[in-house]
Amino acid sequence: MSEAFVLDYVRTPRGKASSRGSLYSHSPIDLVVHLQHALVERTGLDVETIDDVILGCATQVDDQGANIARAAVLLAGWDDTVPGATINRFCASGVDAVGQVAARIRGGDLRLAVAGGVESLSRVPMFADRGPFFTDPETVRTIGSVHMGIAADLNATLEGFTRQQLDSYGLETQLKAAKARADGVFDRSLIPVLADDSGPGLDHDELVRAGTTLEGLAQLPPVFAQLGADGEDAIALGAYHGVEAIEHLHTVGTSPAMADASALLLLGTAEAAQRAGLAPRARIVGSAATSVNPVVMLTAGQTAVEQVIARAGLTPADIDVFEFAEAFSALCLRFRRDLDAGPDRMNPNGGTMAMGHAFGATGAILVGSCIEELERRDGRYGIAAVSGAAGLGVAVLVERITA
Repeated sequence: MSEAFVLDYVRTPRGKASSRGSLYSHSPIDLVVHLQHALVERTGLDVETIDDVILGCATQVDDQGANIARAAVLLAGWDDTVPGATINRFCASGVDAVGQVAARIRGGDLRLAVAGGVESLSRVPMFADRGPFFTDPETVRTIGSVHMGIAADLNATLEGFTRQQLDSYGLETQLKAAKARADGVFDRSLIPVLADDSGPGLDHDELVRAGTTLEGLAQLPPVFAQLGADGEDAIALGAYHGVEAIEHLHTVGTSPAMADASALLLLGTAEAAQRAGLAPRARIVGSAATSVNPVVMLTAGQTAVEQVIARAGLTPADIDVFEFAEAFSALCLRFRRDLDAGPDRMNPNGGTMAMGHAFGATGAILVGSCIEELERRDGRYGIAAVSGAAGLGVAVLVERITA
């Protein structure tokens, strides 16, 4: 069985998911093609040697429909023989793309492939595909498929977290992200998007709020209270009987910010890396895809982390870096407590609450960021994980390659 190695990683900046955001004028295909060109330029890669391109994308409609991975391959001018597939595991799509490609490399189906993801929430908003999981009343009632924010407040209620605890985490991730951006932590992998005739460019993560204060966060109103009052709380409590009422505590400052972005990782066998003249940066040790109760929903990323650690014969203490998608403060506090993952090991450079959550791209960004942080601190093991809608979660365990 072959090992699967990460040979390189590139990403775009994360732009604000708004018509006023700096990446709004750049289509999701544009973002992917931009990174494909950058990957070839950085590595000297012969694109005829690529066996497949697998991208995660959560809302596959309109600008993101019709297999965006295959469309990007062709628009980038890569060889006609390079296929492409787009997968959807909601917010965990990008990290799952990495895990699936790594598994196919280990199984001998692939030698050299690209895994990653893309999402342009400014152009293709959340729920734009109008899938039955969130829009069909009978489906919603039957399985209790509530909004993610209602699930976050439910988790905060179940765990007994206070508003101050949630706000404190929100401040921490903003300060980490602002420092990391100022220190150039992301410079190696970040590929600026240049301005063109259609609109502006972007060379940094646009959503970071360096001036965030605890006092400012405390003044923000709960963002999901009205949604709960309009019927979502009743659906959640009807499907999950562990609590009598949901306390609404999360605000826009303790929720993930919506973003536009793309990210690509080049994965291959040791032999493929040698042929391409590239030094492996990390080994994909394994991955885990899990699911939990769809109402509680957002705990699945942590469950996936616990599974992939156990399968590798490791303990949480063996992990040097946890890159965990910040699906609301409550889940981050729960993760930190249960895995004893302090602020120096968990999201050391901030996370999606500060820098933005571009659904299909987020997991791929986290895998790449995890590898880069292991390289900075001379660590060995790292994990990237994401919780997604419908109670889905995926984690990828990596091991840094030392000289």
